Amino acid sequence: MRTQAWGVLTALLCLVIASFATTDLQWQGFLSVEAFASMGRFLGEFVPPETSPEFIQKVLLGAWETLAMSVLGTLLAALLGMLLAILGSQNRTEAFAWARTPVQWLLNALRAIPELVWASLLLISAGLGPFAGTLALALHTAGVLGRLYAEALENAPTGPALALKAQGVGSGRIFLYATLPTILPQVMSYTLYRWENNIRAAAVLGVVGAGGLGQLLAFHLSLFQMHKTATVLLGMIGMVACVDALSQQLRKRLT
Repeated sequence: MRTQAWGVLTALLCLVIASFATTDLQWQGFLSVEAFASMGRFLGEFVPPETSPEFIQKVLLGAWETLAMSVLGTLLAALLGMLLAILGSQNRTEAFAWARTPVQWLLNALRAIPELVWASLLLISAGLGPFAGTLALALHTAGVLGRLYAEALENAPTGPALALKAQGVGSGRIFLYATLPTILPQVMSYTLYRWENNIRAAAVLGVVGAGGLGQLLAFHLSLFQMHKTATVLLGMIGMVACVDALSQQLRKRLT
């Protein structure tokens, strides 16, 4: 085991060195006085943020839309991910053994395609607005959560399930009363963490027309309305900070 660990660390070190050697990192230009001056002038255009009541209300509505997209997208992803995890995990009933490999391929495909690509595809069928963004979040997150849920199922203690099986209890009731309670803290922790990520992703999805704060950001940034852009960015930061704090408190209660 120690030899394997050193082998993995050596491979990772070689990968890092190769990454630095093959990537054109122009640190001299980035750390130059001209670059800092340009960034300073650009940031100065954001001050002061737009504070008119009408625009603040628009930002709050966009924040609520972004929050709703993330919540609904995460909920749909959790349900779909759990279904796929049950079918794709290695230690489930042999009745679904034929579905393991196709489901694992499906999970890989769902999480390999970024949310922006899913949103761009779904905008064609669902049209502009938060519906396409919600579905994009749900599909990508289902791939991520499905993989995490499957690992939790595979690592779950088998004692309670075997005890119920010996009593003639059906597989569905075994899952509900023996397996699910043992993995529920992990499932909730994974889901809350992905919800935090989906808040940020939902804000970005608006750039392609999926609604929320991202759509406001793309609109005002394209018109070089930097004061309004600053207000939208502050709204994003505040929303993400609140969601992160709430998620951390919920995870503490779970553990």
